[in-house]
Amino acid sequence: MKASKLYETFGVKPSTGQTKSKQVRTLLKMSQFDVNWTLPSRMDRNPMAWMITVNGFIVDVRTQPKEIQEIAYEKGLIPYLSKT
Repeated sequence: MKASKLYETFGVKPSTGQTKSKQVRTLLKMSQFDVNWTLPSRMDRNPMAWMITVNGFIVDVRTQPKEIQEIAYEKGLIPYLSKT
C-alpha cells in the first residue's frame, strides 16, 4: 500500500504522516536493507546481510572461500552459511 493511501485511510495529512513515519524509523533505528527487518525467506535477496570487510575491501562473503564464510558466521557477521 502506498503511504498516501495509508494516510488517507487513517484521515492523516501527508505531512503529519511523513513526520510520524520518520519518528518511528528513527526510534526503531530502521534503514533500507536493514538485516534486522528482513524476512528470513528474503535474506538471500538482501545484499547487506552478506557484506563483510576483507583486507580493507567490502565484499560479498558468498564469493569468498568456505573458510572465510565459516569465520564470518562464527563471528555473527552473516545470518547463516550460504549453500553455494
